[in-house]
Amino acid sequence: MTAVHDPSADLALTVAAKTLLSADVLGITLAGPPGDPLPGWAAGAHIDVQCGDHRRQYSLCGDPDDILRYQIAVLRQSDSRGGSTYLHDVLSVNDVVRVSKPRNAFSLVPAERYVFIAGGIGITPMLPMIREAESKGSDWVLHYGGRTRATMAFLGDLRKHSDRNRIYPRDEVGRIPIAEILEHPTPDTKIYACGPTPLLESVRNAAHRWPDGSLHVERFVAVELDATNEHAFEVRLAGSGRTYHVPPNRTILEVLAAAGVDVASSCEVGTCGTCEVTVLEGIPEHRDSVLTDEDRRQGCYMMPCVSRCAAGPLVLDM
Repeated sequence: MTAVHDPSADLALTVAAKTLLSADVLGITLAGPPGDPLPGWAAGAHIDVQCGDHRRQYSLCGDPDDILRYQIAVLRQSDSRGGSTYLHDVLSVNDVVRVSKPRNAFSLVPAERYVFIAGGIGITPMLPMIREAESKGSDWVLHYGGRTRATMAFLGDLRKHSDRNRIYPRDEVGRIPIAEILEHPTPDTKIYACGPTPLLESVRNAAHRWPDGSLHVERFVAVELDATNEHAFEVRLAGSGRTYHVPPNRTILEVLAAAGVDVASSCEVGTCGTCEVTVLEGIPEHRDSVLTDEDRRQGCYMMPCVSRCAAGPLVLDM
């Protein structure tokens, strides 16, 4: 048994438009009742979308000032678990789809300069970030890579910033030269990266000499974990005082849900941040893809869907 989201908190939005943005990326515009403003959001936010029997997370890539519409972009995945296939092939204009209110685990922190690095569909959260950086007068540069130009969405939209964009179609110029781009740490510069796991690992390795807090990453795919040497531990909830035993083969989220404890969750693989809880005592073993390195060192928050206990027992503010 796993924790589930609260359907009553969802928004019922209408598909206003579907537009092919590249060979395999579909743009979807969602709208509420005519004239009704939607909940606000900021650059880096995402929504959960109910895709038939599945629930998936997609970054908002439109304009936060547009209070009547949400825009997402969906990559058609050959190994789709059902989400992208449903949105590409089943969902039609004028259909009603249920989505969560926007949440943000990838917000744009203030800086004089930004280095944006996007691979493939990872371009989606970068678009509103670029808009926000522009509005604040911050310097920025975008490095955007993909398999071919035909597969890279939003190239037309990016032409107006051609002096700040570096485009890397792999069949023309090869991969993004991450080590070269991040070779020299720059004061008051934040790095924002989103894309496939190999790209993000390259970014993380290249940024190891940058000041703490420089790198901000969003993953669409969970980090692969080695679960061969798991151990059991105890979790106590400060609100009720009850203690729960978490065996090696179950997550905190699963144990609490089975005991009837209501924990909001969505992805259940550590990528969305929905289930974040506050840690009052103990040391978490972080396995999520949401928290920054600084967050992990402080140990004040954790994602119970994947993270475990390094030293305990864990006491959670629940």
